[in-house]
Amino acid sequence: MSDTADSFIDKWRRRWPEWSVAEAFVPASQRRAAAAWLALLQELSEAAWGGSDPTPGLAKLAWWHEELEGWARGARRHPLGEVLQRLEAPWSPLARALNALPDTRGRTPGEALEALAALAAAVSRCEEALFPEERAAPGGDATAGAALVGERALLSGAGDDAGWLLARWPRPDAGPIPRRLHSALLRARLERLAAGRPAAPMPGWRVLASSWRASRGG
Repeated sequence: MSDTADSFIDKWRRRWPEWSVAEAFVPASQRRAAAAWLALLQELSEAAWGGSDPTPGLAKLAWWHEELEGWARGARRHPLGEVLQRLEAPWSPLARALNALPDTRGRTPGEALEALAALAAAVSRCEEALFPEERAAPGGDATAGAALVGERALLSGAGDDAGWLLARWPRPDAGPIPRRLHSALLRARLERLAAGRPAAPMPGWRVLASSWRASRGG
């Protein structure tokens, strides 16, 4: 694979330009891993829900299953593994939990949340390992689950799904700082989508205020 980790991180940053402001609240030692992790989750979301034909995504998810199992054994092929594979995280449970993703196409957001419970838990366990934080509040599984279904709503432009999810949004202080920050950015886009507006990035001053609150769990 000729791409580098930076090419996938840059792809994610182009989709989430707000992160250039928000990441100031991530501990410096965690910033590269946080960007790589969020880029990985974007790759998984696009494989699961991108495009109208699910067939290519199914192949990608099968490939990712094998890849993450390889990370657990110390092997890697994908460039994001240059950053993430060497870090201690439960990669194998994450790999196995990907099996739930294909069946969430066409499901209601409530059904999708239920179907993705194991994946949300696996994502949360990885984030606890990658971004240890003594102050992190419990409830990371719910936050990770909402983020997964929120990404699905963004990819499909489903304003009704966004509204349903926002009415049940989990507590803002759950999970480590990178998760809380990205959840705040995601929620802002979902609010625009639910209101019938383009799910565009927030302006910088709003990102700064939102990120400051999220970093403190508010």
